[in-house]
Amino acid sequence: MTTKSDLSTHEKAEKLITEFFDRVWHSPHELDAIDEMMTEDYTITTAGSVVKGRDAFKNWVKRFQQLLLDAKTESEEIFFDETKGTVISRWICSGRNNGLFGLEPDHQFVSFSGIAIWTIRGNKLAECWAERSAYELFTQLTAGSEKKQFV
Repeated sequence: MTTKSDLSTHEKAEKLITEFFDRVWHSPHELDAIDEMMTEDYTITTAGSVVKGRDAFKNWVKRFQQLLLDAKTESEEIFFDETKGTVISRWICSGRNNGLFGLEPDHQFVSFSGIAIWTIRGNKLAECWAERSAYELFTQLTAGSEKKQFV
């Protein structure tokens, strides 16, 4: 049986990211897992905003999950750069629109992709830079029955 201490640095990083997605971004959405998995000074830069501190991040996630009901994030790929101590994850998030972008909640199922670059400190997530396909999602939500494709 493999124990956590037997795992390579890459495997530990991948396990941490996967566990974060499973516990925080899948039902029942364990927001308290953020206290276990993030450093107290955790910072995320996303959508032109910087969220600093674990408690602020927890509130940000809670608000986001209120706008995206049944939010679920699936990891597609995880890459580890041992020289820089960074982890890159490619993921797909889905759920039902409950007022994303200030639009009327229509509970339409939506899905969007993203990439996150993480730093890990002391076996906890310390910092993240996330980019997501927000423009494409906004266009999908405002296009009505007509679906537009973007190159």
